[in-house]
Order: sequence, then C-alpha cells, then structure tokens
Amino acid sequence: MEFINVIIKYIPFFLPAAWMTLQITILGIIIGVLLGLVGAFLRISNKWWINAIAHIYIFVIRGTPLLLQLFIFFYVLRQTLSLDSLTAAFLALGIHNGAYITEIFRGSIQSIDHGQMEAARSLGMSYPRAMIRIILPQAFKRSIPPLGNQFIIALKDSSLASAITINEVLLQAQRLAAANYKMLEMLTIAAIFYLFYTSIFTWLVNHLEEWLNVDNK
Repeated sequence: MEFINVIIKYIPFFLPAAWMTLQITILGIIIGVLLGLVGAFLRISNKWWINAIAHIYIFVIRGTPLLLQLFIFFYVLRQTLSLDSLTAAFLALGIHNGAYITEIFRGSIQSIDHGQMEAARSLGMSYPRAMIRIILPQAFKRSIPPLGNQFIIALKDSSLASAITINEVLLQAQRLAAANYKMLEMLTIAAIFYLFYTSIFTWLVNHLEEWLNVDNK
C-alpha cells in the first residue's frame, strides 16, 4: 500500500518533465518526417550525386548511436550555433528519425506500380504534379504502419536526452530518487508515463489506419 501511496504522491512532480518529453518527441518527429520526405526524393533521384547525398546521410546517422549524435549537438554544435539544450535535443532526435523515415517513405513510394506514373504523364501531368496527386497519397497510406512504429521508437529514444541535462521523465525519476531514496517507485512512475504515451500513439496510429483504410494493397 505504501508503494502505491508514494507513486500517487510523486506523480505531480513528473508533470513538467512529462511535458518536456512530449515536446522533444513531437518536435523530433516533425523534423524527422520533413527530412524523411526530402531524403526519400533524393534516394529515388536518377542523378547519382543527389542519390549519394541521401546515402551518406543515412549511412552516417544509422551507423552511429543516437547518444553520440546528442553529444555532438550538445557539446559541439550547441556552442557553435548558439542553441539551447532543448533545441539541440529535438534537432538531434529529428535528424536521427529522418534517416529511418527516409527509407520508410522511399520504400512506400517505390512500392506503387510504376505504371501509374506513366499513365499520369501520358495524360499530360508533370512529374511533380503526378507525384503529389497520384503517388504520394497512396505511398503515405502504405507508410502509416512503419511510421507509427518509428514514432513510438522516437518517444522512447527521447529518454536519452537526459544525458544532456534535459529534464525529461527519466532524468526527473533519477533526480527524485537521489533525494528520497525511492528508486523503484520513481522508475515505476517514469514507466507509467512512457506506457501512457505509447498507448496514446498506438491508438492514434491504429485509428488513422482504419480511417485511411490501410491494407497495403
């Protein structure tokens, strides 16, 4: 009973940190989606040097740990570019997500029958217009399931921001545990917030799939 009482007592102390976690996650996802869309177009380009830019970006980001990327932004680029800690955190998370979302969008775009683009061009549509009106809507529907998974990964990855002094849920748990010596209870509260967020994200993605009638066909 005391365990439950401690959790109820300390949950309010986590609310600012929970809001910080949500901010980092949402901003990181927005940047990741934008970079992923640009990266996907670079990946499907017929020009080798444009394609090479996307390959290098994906190779570097996916080949190095997110924690290392956070340290680079916090200890190097933060001072060079005059960034605050929050900006450094969501930029690093966004760029990291962008490399994975690039491949999600690329795969979705290339899964659409090439004949649809040829048919659109034969009707007089320009390539950009055909891409926007014909290909991308279908590709977006097919990308919803893997995007949902990536968004949940981004949420859990936001906990690494604690390493650069961002007071998100995990760091708040550690700080409170250091003060009250109740590590299990504080980590349990942190887990409750993460489970709550992942449940909300999963629910939203599932409903979006139902609304768009995603069947990957």
